[in-house]
Amino acid sequence: MRKKLLVSAVAAATLLLAVPASAATPTPGAPGAGDPYYPTYGDGGYRISHYDLRLKYQPATDQLEGTATLLATATQDLSSFDLDFALNISEVLVNGHPAKFAVAGVQKVAVTPQTPLAAGSRATVVVRYAGVPSTVSTYGFTAWQRTPDGAVIADEPEAAWWWFPSNDHPSDKATFDVSVLVPDGTQAISNGVLTSQSSKLGWTRYNWRENKPQATYLATLAVGKFDITTGTSPSGIPVLNAYSQDLGDNADAARASVERTGELVDWLSGYFGPYPFSAAGGYVPNVPTHYALETQTRVFYSPRQFANGANASVVVHELAHQWYGDSVSLERWSDIWLNEGFATYAQWLWSEHEGEGTAQQLADYVYGSHPDGDAFWTVKPGDPGAANQFDAAVYDRGALAIQVLRTTIGDQAFFALLKAWPAEHRYGNGTIAQFQALAERISGKKLDDLFRTWLYTASRPAAPAAAGARLAAAAPVAEPRSWQQIKAAQQH
Repeated sequence: MRKKLLVSAVAAATLLLAVPASAATPTPGAPGAGDPYYPTYGDGGYRISHYDLRLKYQPATDQLEGTATLLATATQDLSSFDLDFALNISEVLVNGHPAKFAVAGVQKVAVTPQTPLAAGSRATVVVRYAGVPSTVSTYGFTAWQRTPDGAVIADEPEAAWWWFPSNDHPSDKATFDVSVLVPDGTQAISNGVLTSQSSKLGWTRYNWRENKPQATYLATLAVGKFDITTGTSPSGIPVLNAYSQDLGDNADAARASVERTGELVDWLSGYFGPYPFSAAGGYVPNVPTHYALETQTRVFYSPRQFANGANASVVVHELAHQWYGDSVSLERWSDIWLNEGFATYAQWLWSEHEGEGTAQQLADYVYGSHPDGDAFWTVKPGDPGAANQFDAAVYDRGALAIQVLRTTIGDQAFFALLKAWPAEHRYGNGTIAQFQALAERISGKKLDDLFRTWLYTASRPAAPAAAGARLAAAAPVAEPRSWQQIKAAQQH
């Protein structure tokens, strides 16, 4: 688990003593968004509605220069606020006036405007900065990956610090304009729609726009030499995919998988409702990592996802996140089941569609593969802890819980629920408690015992009768043909 910063109780007590209770004195924003897993991430004193990022990147030196304009609204009378950022800042302006700024923690910059911000007031924050992102390590790691011809940023639960200042928590979502200047012959890929590009004096500028709210960790940037394909899904959704020109042996398998994006977006719409964004696609850079990530509208795939051949299942997983995780985002990181459990279950539905194992057979296999006493059951998908957010149990036990929910409430209510959740929380955030309440409203059943047993109990649950006889069977269950492709989506 990464080291966390703690607020000094002595300092807090001193502040309380120094300010009369009746005074309306502006105070600093809360040191964090209030997430118990990551108490220093974000700031509790403001919200961001839009990020405008104007960047220049030189692949040869990994030098990044940027001007970020943040449109913010104060949620309290605010004397100062924090930005999550790790590069070198040269200037900060708040409402056009120079502001004081200072490093305040591992990934924190404290900003003090000349004039305090009143609760409810809007502010324009401009930050000028530069640095070499690959040399920056916070909490002992870096999310910025250099490639032979550029760089990639795509990581979870944090990625923004290495390339733009932000209020870095998924509870504060915003729209994005990302404009990137790179040397001619090099391309820049980001979220949303490419609105324009132009070349001058040896440099090319790419302008990307994501016009729907996006969590900061879902913002991505890839610079390099790519083969780019464009088209539409059968229903007309624009699709843009990009492949590094030096993927080697994995190139064809990657294309055979990611080029199915349009088909799979439309297929998933049948389960989850209308696709929530104005574009879809993915990119495969030449990086050594193993994972894929649901970066909004433009999924990041490691080429190693396709080392064993084409894998449409991992594409299904990441595209399912566009509904469960991107359009409807976490309210806090302990709600990770709402992301990974449902993206994994989408793979189970795809397996059933392809005749490679039904959802019930996959549930039987997961349950039967982990006997009593297996450490697998000690991870609670509904609250796994920061160290276990991406544990196999969050994915597999999480999907198993969804299958138990399906058999308990019946297919009619279950498939109505799959569409209702992304419809009711579209472009917002949600919690597991809210999801349970919706499931109870749609099904007419009380589900406290089910959610407590399958999401919040650190032991192997007894197989409920509603889940089917095979789930409780003592005999080993054969591995479904889809299993290895499903598991590939869990690599980190």
